[in-house]
Amino acid sequence: MKRIGVTGHRSLPDAVLGHVESGLRAVLGGHEGPLEALSSLADGADQLFATVALECGADLTVVIPSEDYEEAFEGAEALDRYRRLRLRATQEIRMDFARSTDEAYYAAGTYIADSCDRLVAVWDGRPARGHGGTAEIVAYARSLGKPVTVLWCEGVSRD
Repeated sequence: MKRIGVTGHRSLPDAVLGHVESGLRAVLGGHEGPLEALSSLADGADQLFATVALECGADLTVVIPSEDYEEAFEGAEALDRYRRLRLRATQEIRMDFARSTDEAYYAAGTYIADSCDRLVAVWDGRPARGHGGTAEIVAYARSLGKPVTVLWCEGVSRD
């Protein structure tokens, strides 16, 4: 079984959405045999990745950073999407953290990088804004020799 994980930004500008979704479909739909998709289901890139993965017939493994993870969601829509996607997961992995801290996010991100055959990064190429951010997880995956597919539109900034 091929395993593809995701790391990415929570806030995705409208200007990149179509490009990112097409890239995800190319990566997730262009495989032979069974596929497992690993995501923490955060708002933005993680949820888009999980949605496309399920549409492509992948098994979804959810990696939950902390016990209070649901409290980290801003807005009812993102939390609702998280809950719906989580119900569709084949497997759930929980990190051993009570609170949603940078360390919890780093642990979830490195778990995904350790466990996948390829990492998809929805990333603007800029430095991480905190420990466990996208840039840090990309650097970690690359240090392991994992292939990383970066999806973004040149010239578009996050905010």
